[in-house]
Amino acid sequence: MHSLPLFVRLKGRRFILAGDGDAADAKRRLLERAGAEIVGPEEEAALAIVAIDDDAQAETIIGQLKARGILVNAVDRPSACDFTLPAIVDRSPVLIAIGTGGASAGLAKALRQRLEAMLPASLGVLATALENARNAMRSQWPGSADRRRAIDAALSPSGMLDPLSDTAADQVDTWLAQETSAVASSFHHLYVTSGDPDDLTLKQARLLGQADMIWYQPGVTPAILNRARADAVRQKSDACPEGPHHGITLYLELK
Repeated sequence: MHSLPLFVRLKGRRFILAGDGDAADAKRRLLERAGAEIVGPEEEAALAIVAIDDDAQAETIIGQLKARGILVNAVDRPSACDFTLPAIVDRSPVLIAIGTGGASAGLAKALRQRLEAMLPASLGVLATALENARNAMRSQWPGSADRRRAIDAALSPSGMLDPLSDTAADQVDTWLAQETSAVASSFHHLYVTSGDPDDLTLKQARLLGQADMIWYQPGVTPAILNRARADAVRQKSDACPEGPHHGITLYLELK
């Protein structure tokens, strides 16, 4: 992973924008949508975008800004960028950011357009409904692991709250009324055929994303393990454990 994606709240924060023309105008519109207070290069801020065509002028301003400890995005100059701006799918409060590390803005745009067509307009309504139901979920599933597994099951492709369904946002209250117990712990023995995560089946990828505990053989690659949740416990082991320890437990064996 070449960069760590972050969502930064810009409302009311100062943000430097240097340059003019179409590229600068596009960045200005984006910053205004995020609520940033746009200032010039001589002002104080933590972040800056430099959208200047002239190489010498751009390099001078980039150098000055970085010397002041300001993180810089330099339009069409990937090697000079401390951060990049992703293509964005906006289903507020759901935001999906697609970045290529500056390798290809065209590729990021193409992926954004595909996702725009796939994701229902009601996705943001579903997110808000789940936020409003947070206290009810805590009451029904006091344990954080139980609560997470119940939500995972509801949001699965066959679940009542499938995010790709146009009706999911209307089903939150019904789901809470029907769910009376936590999802049971389970154990899964998965055979991994290669070190390439693209070779995982859809079921294997889903279980990796849900697992609380992962036991794995030494030959299983980091690329596979990186498909699991960051907070899932990982344990290297040559022997298959006996049954579930808690929540969803996986044993990954290199076949």
